[in-house]
Amino acid sequence: MRLNKPGSSFIYAAAVAALAPCADVSYADQGGSSFWFPGQFASLAAVQQTPGWALSVIDYHSGVAAAGSAAVAKQILASRIPANVNVSLNLRLSGRTDLVALAPSYTFAATVLGGQLVVGMSGQYGRAAASIAGTLTAIAGPIVVTRIGTLEGSLVSYGDLAPFAEVFWNDGVNNYMAYVTGNIPAGDYDPTRIPNIGLGHGAIDMGGAYTYFDPAAGNEISGVAGLTYNFKNPDTQYQSGINLHFDWGVSHYLTKQLFVGLAGYAYQQITDDSGQNPILGGFRSRVFGLGPQIGYSFPVGDMQGSVGLRGYGEFGAANRPSGWNTWLTFTISPSAPAAVAPRKHLVVK
Repeated sequence: MRLNKPGSSFIYAAAVAALAPCADVSYADQGGSSFWFPGQFASLAAVQQTPGWALSVIDYHSGVAAAGSAAVAKQILASRIPANVNVSLNLRLSGRTDLVALAPSYTFAATVLGGQLVVGMSGQYGRAAASIAGTLTAIAGPIVVTRIGTLEGSLVSYGDLAPFAEVFWNDGVNNYMAYVTGNIPAGDYDPTRIPNIGLGHGAIDMGGAYTYFDPAAGNEISGVAGLTYNFKNPDTQYQSGINLHFDWGVSHYLTKQLFVGLAGYAYQQITDDSGQNPILGGFRSRVFGLGPQIGYSFPVGDMQGSVGLRGYGEFGAANRPSGWNTWLTFTISPSAPAAVAPRKHLVVK
């Protein structure tokens, strides 16, 4: 995701990528969790940065709920229910996440592959809470066990690490970007706990972006597409399928510092999970999101600061919890050498 500001696009997205591994109560694949956070990018995703060090701080909040297979998947994972045990689907999952992500990055002045290279690392700390309520019936041969009640938990801890690299190219109003990021499973994770901050397995994500930005008219439109490959979880032997995601943003600058617009995302799993209970089937997840965005940039001494706020309402979800999420971002980066138009940010999921 990217809230816009001159010279901070990559950092913001990177910080968001850092949030991705923390989504254990929010998004799908194994037990309802995925590395990629839909909505990590928005406007100005492919606009170049100002060379030097920069830092993004992201305050992320979400509230989600799910019934049926998405809730059962979490129960199966937390209770270590064997694959040969049949379970009912009369459960409901709810969760809330409050996280802060930090993403330092460095933009090189020298060109790389004819473009501008940005590298960085992101990580996060915060609180996640989840509960599963309802009736679960487990059947293994002649043995039938029924549980009625609520399974819940909360955790305040640290998440995984997400290194990232991007290359930006510019041709007038046309801007292009290619990126790669991934998940280092260094966060707090326990497969039997509800919820987790860490994801429990590695992942790699790569893709590209395009931004049309006309500073004179103040109009901008961006799109970012990518694929996520998930490695097997060594604790559970579960491997989530390949995910396809598309984030977008449209904005208009009311002044040189202030913009407003819309942002959205589409997320679709395109291959089946493996290692899951047969009752779940392929457990391919899907979700869409849409909401408003606003951003403002301002000087901070001899640096450049920006604040952005974005919110999404989710719909069309399958095999994953859905609800709402908000992103409040502050980024500080080197000031542009001349009066150039505002840019975007990058954080990973």
